[in-house]
Amino acid sequence: MRPPVRGRGGGRGEGRGRGRGRGSERGRGRPVGGRDRGRSNGGARERGGLKGGNKVIVIPHRHEGVFIAKGKEDALVTRNMVPGETVYNEKRITVPNKDGTKVEYRVWNPFRSKLAASILGGVDNIWIKPGAKVLYLGAASGTSVSHVSDIVGLARIAALNASFFLKTEGHYVISIKASCIDSTIAAEAVFQNEVKKLQQEKLKPQEQVTLEPYERDHACVIGGYRMSRKQKSATAT
Repeated sequence: MRPPVRGRGGGRGEGRGRGRGRGSERGRGRPVGGRDRGRSNGGARERGGLKGGNKVIVIPHRHEGVFIAKGKEDALVTRNMVPGETVYNEKRITVPNKDGTKVEYRVWNPFRSKLAASILGGVDNIWIKPGAKVLYLGAASGTSVSHVSDIVGLARIAALNASFFLKTEGHYVISIKASCIDSTIAAEAVFQNEVKKLQQEKLKPQEQVTLEPYERDHACVIGGYRMSRKQKSATAT
């Protein structure tokens, strides 16, 4: 006896339905994969670091205190005020000097900093340079302001913090790494220059020691802020 026609129709219908179902699943799978790949590419752009290659040359940008690291990919960088440390998990680049010392730079990610994006966009003047006074509003996570501190310089930052947070006749301890400030002159000359800057900001140095042999080209300076004549004479004796 022949099977009912309804059975054949049902069978074909179910077969086609299942076939279309599998096709739909594969179709849905492809767009999802495409979206995932898009997100991955976006993440790579946001990291803003250098990719591959060990030969990197750092040259000054036209904005003083800002640099360009030229390698397989170019990147905007600032000289790291605290070598070995990062603020927002940014990439770091270490460049050797002719005398064997090394200078560390931090990649300034324009996807994380509007100021970096402005520099790469071609602004004529950011009015931020070594030794400048900067009032930065809206520091948020500290991305841009950390690079601003790299540019402004160590002694200047110590002076600004002292004026806000250190009481009169309070004391400070500052560690100076010569190569992070100026790798083109002798370390002793760098220390002298930084001490002069401290004195100009009423940060009276009282002691200065080198950190050899524990740290190369480092010095520790200890002193007082807005010291009275009585305090100055006491420390002198």
